[in-house]
Amino acid sequence: MSTVAAARYGKDNVRVYKVHKDPKTGVQTVFEMTVCVLLEGEIDTSYTKADNSVVVATDSIKNTIFILAKQNPVTPPELFGSILGTHFINKYKHIHVAHTNIITHRWTRLNIDGKPHPHSFVRDSEETRNVQVDVTEGVGIDIKSSINKLTVLKSTGSQFWGFVRDEYTTLPEVWDRILSTDVEATWAWKRFSGLDVVRGNVPKFDETWEAARNITLKTFAEEESASVQATMYKMGEKILAYQPLLETVEYSLPNKHYFEIDLSWHKGLKNTGKDAEVFVPQTNPNGLIMCTVGRKSKAKL
Repeated sequence: MSTVAAARYGKDNVRVYKVHKDPKTGVQTVFEMTVCVLLEGEIDTSYTKADNSVVVATDSIKNTIFILAKQNPVTPPELFGSILGTHFINKYKHIHVAHTNIITHRWTRLNIDGKPHPHSFVRDSEETRNVQVDVTEGVGIDIKSSINKLTVLKSTGSQFWGFVRDEYTTLPEVWDRILSTDVEATWAWKRFSGLDVVRGNVPKFDETWEAARNITLKTFAEEESASVQATMYKMGEKILAYQPLLETVEYSLPNKHYFEIDLSWHKGLKNTGKDAEVFVPQTNPNGLIMCTVGRKSKAKL
């Protein structure tokens, strides 16, 4: 005898672009997103009995995203995701959970002759701002906010030594190396009881995203890094200290290697150690370092 152990469905890769036009100043602000909405609820019979009467068509989900984007602010994305999820569990009584993922693509306002242009933008990197919003009927709203594809590099100020050495080890210890990574940082908010509470905290979402990004960049640049592990932990600590509404901060950092080349074979040319200036960027394999930083639970009295 079989049963549906878990099921969700919806619309993925919904591309949304919205422009906000300020009629007083003529300044326009643009937002581009890729949205995914997945629904859960009393939908088992659509799988087990070919009963489509419980299915909200994925095309209808797509149309709903566009309509709600027109009727509501799409920024901060934490708010728009909460609006979408709350709509679906309120609109359809047999839908009890709505999962919304929003990827906000980066558009940076152009500066022309030293002045911000009112309606022109440049995509200056592939960095994105992501959110995952899970709205559960009778439970609340769970939100995770993320920075993704933030590529950084520093040419010195990083070392790696004192690690386990055994018969499998060929990696030399280094006291000065290039450090580069693609930052993926995610912070989980304490559960919100409903949409009104999310609305009441709207300023904190942008403020925390900006702070998390600045903390990441400042710590990366200024830390005399003993390891990726030690540096990412300090980043997480500082973000938790900044925003008390956060439960955890998670980092996933690939170590993008740059290897020096021994050129001594060519007329004794020195290009190793302190003389290294020419390196070979590596693609794979690469190290992948992950860490979730949480708050210490208070001891019971």
